[in-house]
Amino acid sequence: MKKIMFLLPLLLLMSCYDADRNCKDFKTGKFKFEYEVDGVKKTTVFERNDSIEIETFEGKTDTASIRWVNDCEYVLQKIHPKNMAEEKAIGMKIMTTSKNSYTFEFGMVGSDAKQRGTVTKIAD
Repeated sequence: MKKIMFLLPLLLLMSCYDADRNCKDFKTGKFKFEYEVDGVKKTTVFERNDSIEIETFEGKTDTASIRWVNDCEYVLQKIHPKNMAEEKAIGMKIMTTSKNSYTFEFGMVGSDAKQRGTVTKIAD
């Protein structure tokens, strides 16, 4: 019983811990996003300043405007959409950060469907 009395306050303190997010460190720079599609590793490289993101995927380059909602959330809007799907804005939210990477959640604005990924910063 004494052990439980000792562990309970410790567990309560740990459950209140909120990891620091240093989102400002990732507002600008050059980044890499790796993911897998049908067992094949894909890589997107993008460079971002405060208002524009230039993305290169499989030899094709695209540009999107960025509207920052707060330090950890922003909305991407393709500047030259090629179809109806690309016309939809994408909401991005940085969930956690580390020294050179961050985990984010993203989805079409207005949709409840979200996906997660991890981005690595490769240059300032």
